[in-house]
Amino acid sequence: MVARLGVVAVVLGTAAVMPGQAALAAAGAPGTAVSSSPYAFADDARSIEGARSTGDAVLLTPGTAYKSSLPSSGKISYSLQLDATSNAYVSVTAVPSPGSTVSLIDGLRVSVQDSDGTPCSSDTATFGAARSPHPIAAWGRREISPTKSLCREAGTYYVFVERVDPKGEGSSPDAWDLELVATTEPRTAKTGPTSAPEVWNSASPQPPQGKAERRPGGAGFAGATPLDQGVWRDDITPGQTLFYEVPVDWGQQLQVTADLASSASGGTGYMSDALDLDLYNPARGRVADVGIGYDGDQKSGSLPPLPPVDHANRHSAIGQVGAMRFAGSYYLVAHLSQSVAESFGDGPFGLILRVRVSGAAQGGPDYVGESQP
Repeated sequence: MVARLGVVAVVLGTAAVMPGQAALAAAGAPGTAVSSSPYAFADDARSIEGARSTGDAVLLTPGTAYKSSLPSSGKISYSLQLDATSNAYVSVTAVPSPGSTVSLIDGLRVSVQDSDGTPCSSDTATFGAARSPHPIAAWGRREISPTKSLCREAGTYYVFVERVDPKGEGSSPDAWDLELVATTEPRTAKTGPTSAPEVWNSASPQPPQGKAERRPGGAGFAGATPLDQGVWRDDITPGQTLFYEVPVDWGQQLQVTADLASSASGGTGYMSDALDLDLYNPARGRVADVGIGYDGDQKSGSLPPLPPVDHANRHSAIGQVGAMRFAGSYYLVAHLSQSVAESFGDGPFGLILRVRVSGAAQGGPDYVGESQP
């Protein structure tokens, strides 16, 4: 049986392609920032509150999307009930309120601990040098591996979420909306390699050429616009974030180049990391990114070379290699810094994504049992 991680859970069979979904209409949990969100939450997201004490932590059910709120300071927690054989992942997307500001190193930190306080994982996502607030995601992991002796027992685990630099220069004390999704991955029938593949083609192929086909981006992970190999065009405005998903099977490699068109305003200046392109795996774990500087002329940048999707990639000490561990929908998230408007106007600006998926699809590992749900 071949498992592929889909949008909100491990999906058995083929990669999941989810239709676009509108923003959550229901009111958020108490303390949630009340505003017009720049992010489209899953339609069926359940509103919950993060707990200051683990004794009050709400239990997350794998496969269910949740909407919550992160206060400007302090750590909040949620809980997971896990067996002794499955890998578990929790992705947290933070959405700063419109008009908020962030410091140079501000961002989101997600960590997982067992019931005795043993650290299982920690991941941090920041806004980058542009200091442009936008949806960012970090993930927590509980992994069962022959090379890891900690966090292997069945029982209660805790997910902690906090801001990185809430009191830093330039950070505003706003509550951030959160979207949380937990997924599980069953164990494999046979013990596989305990190290990542050492040899793979790291040469950057020529990006696809030809006329770009217009494909409007989505406003969130749940409503990410499906793409396959080809050249795709959309318009993006300063401060906007666009979401796309690309199916990548076992044994296939993904290569993406982003082109930002020249400005029509005639403005001058230079911005580093004006366009940020992030890649997330099917569990919404960050894989890699590229920041593209802008001076009003057309610019281009590519994601770094990535290995073919392989279950054994998870044993790599290199983060972007280890994240290429699932077959399924990989997410491209493009953000244009709101500061671009100061020098080059409100746009919109042309964005072209050149997507290449190379290599024949291969059979994946044999999993024992089914995912949750």
